[in-house]
Amino acid sequence: MPLKTRKFDTKVQHLKYKVLREVARYAFEDKLDRAALEIPSQIVSGKEATMRCCIYKERAIVGERIRMAFGGDKENPNVIEVLDIACDECPVGGYEVTDSCRGCIAHRCEDVCPVGAISFDKHQKAHIDKEKCVNCGKCAGVCPYSAIANRKRPCEAACKVGAIGKDEQQFAHIDNSKCISCGACVYQCPFGAIMDKSYLLEVIDLIRGSQQNTKYKLYAVVAPSISSQFSYAKLGQVISAIKALGFYKVVEAALGADMVAMAESKELMEKGFLTTSCCPAFVTYVRKNFPELLEHVSHNLSPMAAISQRIKEADPEAKVVFIGPCTAKKLEVRQERVRPYVDSVLTFEELQALIDSRNIDPSELAEEKLDNASYYGRIFARSCGVTDAVREAIREQGASEFHIDPVTCDGIEQCHKALLRASKGRLQNNFIEGMACIGGCIGGAGCLTHDPRNKEQVDKFGREAERTISEATQAMEEELF
Repeated sequence: MPLKTRKFDTKVQHLKYKVLREVARYAFEDKLDRAALEIPSQIVSGKEATMRCCIYKERAIVGERIRMAFGGDKENPNVIEVLDIACDECPVGGYEVTDSCRGCIAHRCEDVCPVGAISFDKHQKAHIDKEKCVNCGKCAGVCPYSAIANRKRPCEAACKVGAIGKDEQQFAHIDNSKCISCGACVYQCPFGAIMDKSYLLEVIDLIRGSQQNTKYKLYAVVAPSISSQFSYAKLGQVISAIKALGFYKVVEAALGADMVAMAESKELMEKGFLTTSCCPAFVTYVRKNFPELLEHVSHNLSPMAAISQRIKEADPEAKVVFIGPCTAKKLEVRQERVRPYVDSVLTFEELQALIDSRNIDPSELAEEKLDNASYYGRIFARSCGVTDAVREAIREQGASEFHIDPVTCDGIEQCHKALLRASKGRLQNNFIEGMACIGGCIGGAGCLTHDPRNKEQVDKFGREAERTISEATQAMEEELF
């Protein structure tokens, strides 16, 4: 029976899914040695190109995606890579005067230009001298007709940390010294020329190696943002599908969030000033750009690592796979501090591919209950959620005399502003919630969809919880182990 059509935001995501699904299928069938040869022709099966100039280029791009599904370039420490053959070498024009220029006589653009790069033709239409222009954007800011546009590449525009440029051949290039692995460029590139490395085959090896959980138990730790994904099935059915893949138990990362909220509230009250540590892209940004503030980053593990640590303390032979929306988590699990607790990572995109590779239809399964965490642990998935949880943890500890004065940063640009003020001693707040993705984890690059209603779904999932933070953490031992 054919599986229902899956919903994705773009055709780029759909192509990525198809490649991952087929690679997973070949892995389960022990045919990986034939994957690179056979899968491109299966995905690009017709005689007419549908996406690029010819079917041969389309198949070559699929081949590069297969390489990424196999783990990508082992010599490149970054989890984000550019697929040169897929890059369209988008024109980079910088600031340009468009046809919207009315030839006005105010000439504000000329007055504001610091390098004298603006001139006018006989019709008073503005022109920019590219040899002089420094791309400051002041002319665009003052034009009353918005007639000056910044012709940025989509990937470059998406990268708010300035990590994307171009190489000698005009292909997109990632500066690993600046990149925080948030994946914004992966999601925004219209040609799918940037992709995150996949650990899909690593997870399949863990599934098969467990020998149906007799050799070791395989745990799936799922991010609370899962409640906003897989709209074609109920959450309980998706949990059943994960177990049908071969996982012994599915545990909420939100329970780890409850643990972190309690620990961070204590750390905040002790230190007086703190930033969150749950977003690995944010922590990487602090490390690379504001190292002087690292001592103020919470010393607690992320929710993913915290609950995984507890699982392995209770069952030292266990293996743990984190499933969530985040590409930066793939970098976090390679860190020395986290590596002992989390064995691999899947995004929601990869989970969908894995489920479908086994012909599992979640919508036809019975619902499996998932009820580990509190409301506050679950809303870690969206912006302001961590702040709300830490505030509640302070209240539950009876420390009402302590006043939390937070600044919630929705996206890395807001994070930069708060960190800059803090580095100069000008930040009045005592708590920074740093989320690299707009909207929080629900805006992660590994999500299947980025629907504006995802926040509502996370809040709804949170309201279904019946426990306080304290109750959730206290019940953990009895219910999980």
